[in-house]
Amino acid sequence: MPRPQRCRKIRSYPEQWSFLPEDGETGQTPVILTLDEYETVRLLDFCGLTQEECAARMEVSRTTVTAIYDSARKKLAEVLVCGRGLRVSGGNVCLELDQFPDLALPKKGRDTMRIAVTYENGQVFQHFGRTPAFKIYDVEEGEIRDSRVVETNGTGHGALAGFLRALEAEVLICGGIGGGAQMAMANAGIRLYAGASGDADDAVRALLRGTLPENSGATCDHHEHHHEGGCGSHGCP
Repeated sequence: MPRPQRCRKIRSYPEQWSFLPEDGETGQTPVILTLDEYETVRLLDFCGLTQEECAARMEVSRTTVTAIYDSARKKLAEVLVCGRGLRVSGGNVCLELDQFPDLALPKKGRDTMRIAVTYENGQVFQHFGRTPAFKIYDVEEGEIRDSRVVETNGTGHGALAGFLRALEAEVLICGGIGGGAQMAMANAGIRLYAGASGDADDAVRALLRGTLPENSGATCDHHEHHHEGGCGSHGCP
């Protein structure tokens, strides 16, 4: 019987989940780069870590890192040489949630639903990746039992899914959200209600009444995804 594969730790989800050649669709199936392959490229090539340091961060052996990295490089070469698209997806990974040591929420009860809302001044904040805070609601038996505001402290797009996982959020209500962030929510197992606006408390009450549309497909406008001098949460290490 094959030995079970050990979970590889990653720090955050990528900012973008798919890439196409400049002239658009190639007619070929995109190359799939797994999240652990992506993480080795990020740590080794972008952050400049050694393979030993990368292995320690991902909590796997150095030989495992070498194998993952070699696979990633072959895939990236195929994308560049053959002009194929690239999609980041899958992989036996788990988010490194101890990067958020200052979150002081109580543990969620077994019968509690925890809802996160992008938040500023009582309103649903309209740009997911820039939200200054989340308002967190604990719901039991269809009623709001507790709520509190948790600041994101500048956490970028790619780390917000991990931030919400650390908060034990099951549901996200937000305004605009990009396609990559939507995929990150899906990978984190967080139900998404996008396109909401107005009073945050009213949005949660609408959800509890069953009148808030789920994942309306609302996307952020282009300026939310513009980064100057870096790429948000993907600083090193």
